[in-house]
Amino acid sequence: MASFEKAKKSYQKFHKERGQLKSRKKYGLLEKHKDYVLRAKDYHKKQNALKLLKEKALNKNPDEFYFKMISSKTKDGIHCVKRGKTHTAEALKHMKTQDLNYINSKRSMEAKKIEKLQASLHLLGDDDVRPVNQHVVFVDSEKEAQCFDAAAHFDTVPELVTRAYNRPTKETLKRHLVQTPDEQTVQRLGKQRHRCYEELRERIERERKMQKMCEELELQKHLMGKGRRVKIHKDEKSTPVYRWKKERKR
Repeated sequence: MASFEKAKKSYQKFHKERGQLKSRKKYGLLEKHKDYVLRAKDYHKKQNALKLLKEKALNKNPDEFYFKMISSKTKDGIHCVKRGKTHTAEALKHMKTQDLNYINSKRSMEAKKIEKLQASLHLLGDDDVRPVNQHVVFVDSEKEAQCFDAAAHFDTVPELVTRAYNRPTKETLKRHLVQTPDEQTVQRLGKQRHRCYEELRERIERERKMQKMCEELELQKHLMGKGRRVKIHKDEKSTPVYRWKKERKR
């Protein structure tokens, strides 16, 4: 039956609400039912909020205390928050000194980690970081140069000739029963070494940023002191450079 009722309603005439009459046009737009619904919802929402506030005021404990009562007050019915006390120049300078000491300690820790990483990696196997050098082998004639066998010269297996480090001889390989690493192992070690170098680059960049922050804090601390100064220019790090004028000491 519900389907028949829906089909019946689809053929019904759609009744529109009438507009404002010309004689009443001076009173503005005529409020429609949808406008009344919105206005009624807004009115009831405000009434419910006022009712909830009244209940909270009635149930409030007269002995209740919280610290916001000290830092705020109402003036002419308007809620005002008291301003916090301003710090003196000496207190601000002391804060800058504490920040500078903290950043310096963190920078020294980062520098130690960088030094430890560099000592463990030795910048080996990275073409972007390591210095460009070559291992030159001199021979007596061009014929020997054409027939030169690097594996036989260094007494190692051909798979390890291209290594710039950790290139054991055949005798060492036999003694320790070290097998030639397969391609998958070489790739895994290469990825591991690449991650180590990425960590090293990130730590160097972090240490450089901390160094810049230390210089900025040091400059701010000096600017908070006494004496006339003039900004001369900016250095390569975009840090302003100041020059203090000489003053006669009495």
